Amino acid sequence: MAVNGTGPYDPENIFAKILRGDIPCKKVFENEWVLAFYDIAPKAPVHVLIIPKKPYVSFIDFNKTASAQEIVAVMQAAGQIAHDLHLEEGGYRIITNAGQNAGQEVPHFHLHLLGGKALPPFPA
Repeated sequence: MAVNGTGPYDPENIFAKILRGDIPCKKVFENEWVLAFYDIAPKAPVHVLIIPKKPYVSFIDFNKTASAQEIVAVMQAAGQIAHDLHLEEGGYRIITNAGQNAGQEVPHFHLHLLGGKALPPFPA
């Protein structure tokens, strides 16, 4: 079910539970600002979710309220993970969904890093 990307943060969302350690994940990367882990329902051979550790509802919220340091940290983590997983040569896609019309399902800002095969054309 799609969520509102501007609503209040729900501390009981699945990513908040993963960050607290209530739900396990297959971790790919972690630093002071970011946690990244494999998606449990992958859409490509490599499907990693990259989330900031602070509670942002969506990219809308993240863009408006995160510090420059946090924004840089998330983007650098995405690049580092793509490199570490050897996705650079074949290419990869980074996606975020913000709000209901985009189909955002979890009310915690996250990036999807997809690769490992030729991906279908982007939706028209």
